[in-house]
Amino acid sequence: MIANFFDIGWQNGLDIALNTYILFRLYVLFRGTNVLRVLLFMGVLLVFRQVAFSMGLIITSWVMQGVIAVAALVIIVVFRNEISSVLKTRDLKFFLWGIPRQQLKTPVGIIVESVYELARQKIGALIVLPLSRGMESVVQEGITWQGKLSKEMLISIFWQDNPVHDGAVVIQGDRITDVGVILPLSKRTDLPSRFGTRHRAAIGLAEQTDAMVIVVSEERGKITLVRDKQIYDINDAAVLEKMLIQHAGGDSSVRDLKKQTRELAIAAAVCLACVTGLWLSFSRGVETLATHDVPVEFVKTDQSMEVFSSSASSIRLLVSGSRPLIRSLKPDRINVKLNLTHTTPGKNSLSVGRNAVSLPPGISVKSIEPSMLEVFVDVPLKKEIAIQAFWVGSLSQDLIMTQALIEPEKILVVGPSLALREIETLFTEPISLDGITESGKITTGIVFTPSTIRPDDQKKTSVQLEYSVQQR
Repeated sequence: MIANFFDIGWQNGLDIALNTYILFRLYVLFRGTNVLRVLLFMGVLLVFRQVAFSMGLIITSWVMQGVIAVAALVIIVVFRNEISSVLKTRDLKFFLWGIPRQQLKTPVGIIVESVYELARQKIGALIVLPLSRGMESVVQEGITWQGKLSKEMLISIFWQDNPVHDGAVVIQGDRITDVGVILPLSKRTDLPSRFGTRHRAAIGLAEQTDAMVIVVSEERGKITLVRDKQIYDINDAAVLEKMLIQHAGGDSSVRDLKKQTRELAIAAAVCLACVTGLWLSFSRGVETLATHDVPVEFVKTDQSMEVFSSSASSIRLLVSGSRPLIRSLKPDRINVKLNLTHTTPGKNSLSVGRNAVSLPPGISVKSIEPSMLEVFVDVPLKKEIAIQAFWVGSLSQDLIMTQALIEPEKILVVGPSLALREIETLFTEPISLDGITESGKITTGIVFTPSTIRPDDQKKTSVQLEYSVQQR
């Protein structure tokens, strides 16, 4: 694993970083909601599926995969309102890098004053102050309000002639975001008989979220506060104000900020670990084999030297890796480079080792064919060499060749100095005498032997041969 990380490649590093950030942003957007809990459950199932697959538990792995698919549908269908609410209330800036903070600007004094005025007039009220956990999948109906919070506004909403006075009010910051909201009723059987529908609705919401709910009894004019499944009878405005401030984070904003920073840092580390583990599971998954023919690239340190011939122009590699990596492997990401640093003029035997093969991380070499190459290197030399016709067969007995002219008579060739020093003549391709009955002209190719030499002008690979024959 350590070796793999040191050779991870910038593409894979960018891939891990990008997906880690996407996963972290999903956590930031949906933290505290039921959607995130289901996503975490799916993540646990995915881990168990990978473990079952690695242990060869095919049926268990198949069942886990089906459950994960069903859970994905559950998120879309069951929590569509909660997802829609998150998408509607966030702008592009928040989606990309915004970090939600606890609301510290809630006008606590206005709420306390309004609640006690409602209690004095015995006007029933149900006020919800959310924290971080989403309520969209828990509450029902409701009308979006987005009005600025004031004592007059809050009292008028719960006035008995108002059509939405029976529902709950949701306050976030200094704004009334929703009115006429229907809360879930608690199913507890140990509640006092004096608790009516409003109290049961407040307790039901507190059981499923981290919101604080204030209830004003219409019959008795009493104030009840519900938070964290706990019920508090409020008889003092100072106590209510203190609890509201604590809920909004006013008393411990610095401590809460540190706590939130620590929570987000841990979440980022977990996201990085999950994405890295997923990448490793792909890059080190079930081994798959593949064969690739890769051209050999020679690396020269002495620019005066040149490779004139090689026993093979390509190397056949048998590589292994996970199926996704093997499928995505393209020929341009495989390189075979042989260093010519220690070669000498003439024929050299070079070993093709694994260090000469460059592959993406996660893919390894199983075999190399051929493992040795015969390479002829030398300093290139230019030389003008005479050309001679290569006759085969024989003329008929009554004919004789009187003249044979080659145009051009010489050709400039390039080749290794060791080979050209010993070559004085090049021959044409075989020319048969058997079918010649009269004088004529033909075009024939030049045979460049040895193969390490070549014409300086690649277009000049043939000559014109004019011959004359007559009767004996």
